[in-house]
Amino acid sequence: MSSQIDQFVQKLLPSNEELPEYIWGQEGLQDRKVLNVVAELFEDVKGKGFMSKPFLRSSKRTLTYAQAQDYVSQISTFLIEELGLIPGNRVLLRGGNSISMALNWLAVVNSGLIAVSTMPLLRAKELGEIIQKSKPSLALCDEILMDELQSAHKLQPTMSQIIGFDANHLNGEVFNKSAKFAPNPWFCKTTPQDIALLAFTSGTTGVPKAAVHNHLDILGSCSGWPKHILKATQTDIVMGSPPLAFTFGLGGLLIFPMFSASSVYFPDGPYRPESMVDLMNSVGCTICYTAPTFYRQMVPFIQKAPVPSLRITVSAGEALADATRQLWKAASGIEMIDGIGSTELFHIFVSSSPESIKPGAIGKVVPGYIAKVVDQNGEEVPIGTVGRLKVKGPSGCKYMDDSRQSNYVQRGWNYPGDLFIQDSEGYLFYQSRDDDMIITAGYNVGAPEVEDALLKHPAILECGIVGQQDTERGMVVKAFCVLREGHSPSTELTKALQEHVKHLLAPYKYPREISYVEKLPRTETGKLQRFKLKQL
Repeated sequence: MSSQIDQFVQKLLPSNEELPEYIWGQEGLQDRKVLNVVAELFEDVKGKGFMSKPFLRSSKRTLTYAQAQDYVSQISTFLIEELGLIPGNRVLLRGGNSISMALNWLAVVNSGLIAVSTMPLLRAKELGEIIQKSKPSLALCDEILMDELQSAHKLQPTMSQIIGFDANHLNGEVFNKSAKFAPNPWFCKTTPQDIALLAFTSGTTGVPKAAVHNHLDILGSCSGWPKHILKATQTDIVMGSPPLAFTFGLGGLLIFPMFSASSVYFPDGPYRPESMVDLMNSVGCTICYTAPTFYRQMVPFIQKAPVPSLRITVSAGEALADATRQLWKAASGIEMIDGIGSTELFHIFVSSSPESIKPGAIGKVVPGYIAKVVDQNGEEVPIGTVGRLKVKGPSGCKYMDDSRQSNYVQRGWNYPGDLFIQDSEGYLFYQSRDDDMIITAGYNVGAPEVEDALLKHPAILECGIVGQQDTERGMVVKAFCVLREGHSPSTELTKALQEHVKHLLAPYKYPREISYVEKLPRTETGKLQRFKLKQL
């Protein structure tokens, strides 16, 4: 059942036969008549006695949980009573990571509306495609990002209004018009199945999809990885680079800190490797989220200026090469938490805590989820055999109006599209995306394994591996390499890199072709876009 009046998204959900099966936790959340994820998280903090604790921080201001809840209630009142929005309306959110962006997101979902967050770097064409699909009634946009959104709105004029906000201060219009605001915290009495957000995939395949998550999905995710692996506390200060528009960032930098009553620090602008280390020191950061590439770039700076407060570092968004893990550990003294998740399942479902990490493995299935490594028929493969991963848990894939639902969900299982090997202890070793496996002369080669080997060479800063068509071998392994300062492309270097890989891996896995590039194509969240490398 849904209490949302605007049923636009519900009508475009997959049929019951196409939906994943769920594994509910012991909390009984699915049986609640009223469940609003934002109200629930605030109420939980209140029950723990932490409403006076700092929640949202920046260089300009700090809000306690109580102050943040007041702001959320005021914005909610403005959206519903002043603007006349009704539960189920979509609201497009456009902004970088900031206190204002966080408050606006919380208020939209608190109001029973559906948040459609967009990456700050998206251009008018890309925004137009999202607007066309989601049909938002309103946009809340950081003033400095207005131009592209206004251009997109001219092409897709579905929104009645675009309201600007400043990254550090909400638009005064919200508070001037909120005279009807009641002193008690206000929230919409949504049901567990009411939709909370549309998460557009970050486009590693070039064609974004709209993944739907309801209030229950988000709260269910909190009882998995954050509870059993992260184990944050009310004393933690969280920082990170993933955008709030990306579910990895939304979970790590907003939802999960609320779940543990931690606080979050948002920077004044985009992070740079050196500035992030400096800020972690000055703020007293204890938990950091970013992509493997960014951790590699931070290494020389954290070696010069260690961060004594830092205790947990989380990597996700792309495969973590063991070379990067060891490089970071040597520089910081911290064993990195790796994880694999997906926009479709909201967050991480395979991971390991620092004390139970196994070299080369991403980890084990997170408590609350179950996963199997299977063949093309969905049957489990023997231990040590490459197969597709299928997953079930308290969250699952629900694409809005997309025929690719039947590819992702089959017979109730979610198929994230990853190939793994599982060992006898239950550890999962990532091989590649199932459409990125390189088959050369009959041998299977996983791109991450070759990338990890190349990254161990002192000349390589970054690299990406793809399969290139070849008449003789079917495919050959091709490498795109970004060199460290002081190294230049040459025939001698190419031969040295090939021999280096042959020394570490079976000879058939070495890159027969190597191209040198200035940078690799990545999404805004740091994921390598292999499809663009293939186009090259």
